[in-house]
Amino acid sequence: MPSLSSSSRFKLDLAGRPRRLRRNAAVRVLVEETVLRPADFIAPLFVVEGRGAPEPVGSMPGVARFNVADLVRECRALWKLGVPAVALFPKIDAGLKDPRGSVALDGDALIVRAVRAVKKALPGMVVMTDIALDPYTSHGHDGLLSDDGREVLNDATVEVLMKMAVLHARAGVDFVAPSDMMDGRVAAIRSALDAAGCEQTAIMAYSSKFASAYYGPFREAVGSAKAAGAPALDKRTYQLNPANRREAIAEAIIDEGEGADVLMVKPAGPYLDIIRDVREVTRKPLAAYQVSGEYAQIHAAARLGWLDLEKTRMESLLAIKRAGADMILTYFAKSVAGELRSFSSGGRGNSK
Repeated sequence: MPSLSSSSRFKLDLAGRPRRLRRNAAVRVLVEETVLRPADFIAPLFVVEGRGAPEPVGSMPGVARFNVADLVRECRALWKLGVPAVALFPKIDAGLKDPRGSVALDGDALIVRAVRAVKKALPGMVVMTDIALDPYTSHGHDGLLSDDGREVLNDATVEVLMKMAVLHARAGVDFVAPSDMMDGRVAAIRSALDAAGCEQTAIMAYSSKFASAYYGPFREAVGSAKAAGAPALDKRTYQLNPANRREAIAEAIIDEGEGADVLMVKPAGPYLDIIRDVREVTRKPLAAYQVSGEYAQIHAAARLGWLDLEKTRMESLLAIKRAGADMILTYFAKSVAGELRSFSSGGRGNSK
């Protein structure tokens, strides 16, 4: 058998050689199609009562629940890295929860005080809040239950969400983000905000939110998870079936028609096809939420030595943006923003 040599004179007669555009880092940067920036990120943050040290979330390495003062410090750090927005989620003391989630309408609720504190310290930072009842209800559902506990009530839940949105808007939040998946809630919230003189408060709708198995660590973080050994909450009567693509697009179109300013797909990584589908049917800004389970599984594989953490997290975020997302909610916001800032502008951090 003849030996192979790198000095062979054989040449293919090719008009195009795509590898020319991959031959070195500088060329790769010039032709890079998708670029991540710190400004693409929204950092989800958890807030708790008290003055104690940050409480680590066991299933989410590097993620913690902050008291209000530490929350403000974390927001300052994000702002310095170029992350323009945060989404706040409260962990409510179990003793304050009831079946109706009554504390969600408390004018001095934890989330209200957190919004005020962040906006006072950082008026230019975009602050978003979750509009749903699951952190506040003793049963953990996103809405009110019927008397027999078998049904999540749509219209009665929306009535509460309208009041909750106005409460948050008056506290100074820039976006309310209904994540409940009740029918008609975007139009109702828009009407309530306008009637309350909060016309400038925007709505980022969780438009295509799936009944996903990837939410487990988040539910631990906000304390809405069932006790160990108990069956998981079944939210399939209001969250989307992971098997349904057309339904997800229809939900996004409905939310746009009802007045949503930004649409969202959640989760992000397992639903890149849905991000692309929604991108193609709307000109509205599109968000995607890289959820807690996505974050946790990358960390878990990296800790076992199966994946490179830095490269995998960057690739996962690039995929989400490449699919069509304009902004990404991600627990990697701080670490990746810091990495991107360490490189020169123009997306060089993407091409390591």
